Amino acid sequence: MNEFINEKMMPIAARVSQNKILVAIRNGITLALPLIIVGSLLLIISSFPIDAWVEFLTKHGLVDILIKGVDGTFGIMGLVAAFGIAHALAVQYDKDGVSAGIISVASFLILTPHIVNEEAGAGIPVAYMGAKGLFVAMVVGIISAYIFTWFINHNIQIKLPESVPPAVAKSFSALIPGASIIIMWLVIYAIIQKTGIASGNIHDLLMQIFGGPLGLLGGTLGGTVISIVLVSTFWFMGIHGANVVNSVIMPIWLMNTDANRVAFQAGEELPHIITQPFMESFVYMGGGGATLGLVIAIVITALKKNSSRVTKGIAPLTLAPGIFNINEPAMFGLPIVLNVSLIIPFILAPVVNAVVTYFAMATGLVHGTVGVVIPWTMPPIVSGFLATGGHISGSIIQIICLVLNVLIYLPFFNVVERQNRKNEAQEEV
Repeated sequence: MNEFINEKMMPIAARVSQNKILVAIRNGITLALPLIIVGSLLLIISSFPIDAWVEFLTKHGLVDILIKGVDGTFGIMGLVAAFGIAHALAVQYDKDGVSAGIISVASFLILTPHIVNEEAGAGIPVAYMGAKGLFVAMVVGIISAYIFTWFINHNIQIKLPESVPPAVAKSFSALIPGASIIIMWLVIYAIIQKTGIASGNIHDLLMQIFGGPLGLLGGTLGGTVISIVLVSTFWFMGIHGANVVNSVIMPIWLMNTDANRVAFQAGEELPHIITQPFMESFVYMGGGGATLGLVIAIVITALKKNSSRVTKGIAPLTLAPGIFNINEPAMFGLPIVLNVSLIIPFILAPVVNAVVTYFAMATGLVHGTVGVVIPWTMPPIVSGFLATGGHISGSIIQIICLVLNVLIYLPFFNVVERQNRKNEAQEEV
């Protein structure tokens, strides 16, 4: 089994995890996460479920100001991703990432239809600057970076003398590739407008192309279970599963998150159950494999008088990081990686979390996620409370899932523990 994994599966998994496009998408979208978290904090402040607090904000006109902050942070993730993805991809080819990113942003804005108002003039819809624009940001960022790289590799650029300041030289170097890329996207925009494809809106067109397949994977319970199995399988082989699988699905989760945010602000029914906070706060408690349940199982075992020295030693090393969803000490210290004894619960625990939480939210027993993105290091119970907009039901379902995770991991860890005690007994002989 280990030989098959090492010789056949590991090389494939390594190549996938190092794919330049996946790395660029992951790093580019990650660039927007600080803004998303700040916007989420403002959203919590503006909508915290205490009537007196909401009345105070409304009375003093503070709600609109806070929502303006939400739109200016959370609401521009698509625009930031257009820059970040192109920048990350160009840098991987040792090219000027800043120039590639700026060209990508300009292209993104060119492709986005304007709203024309007689009084205010032309404007760009805020919605397309946010999560609704992620598909266009991904496509534009990747293609623009590749074309930019091609021009530079073939020396189709303006070169200035070395005495010219580097910033000026880089701007002129990007002039020819930048003009070519922008004109290309302008022609594509004109074609879509004139032909009326998807009502002349490339955002709607790409949503039709990518939204369906990715929506099945990232927006349904069945697809979510498949993604969880893939993430756990990659992790088992020592590859960061979230970096590989979630790079593809993250745009769907963020779109669903933003749609819930908009609905929550408008006082409407939340349209999606599966969002980024659903995955991070409820499915992956403790990190990949929902390993907080395993960590608690280790601590329970370590408290027994006859527990092994290995378990007693690793319990405190994994508990503190595990509470903050950092599971590398358990992954590589226990280890979980390539440990056949733990592969079943490592896959099963997060799947159980997803199924239980999904049906709890679908039936109304637990409030859905309101569009607030919680920092991934936020401990469970607190994160569930915040992700559901201040509803205690979010914390309760996390506690239930944690108990289930401990029950899932305990019998399998007992197998590991028996082997540890056996090894220690042999050493003493």
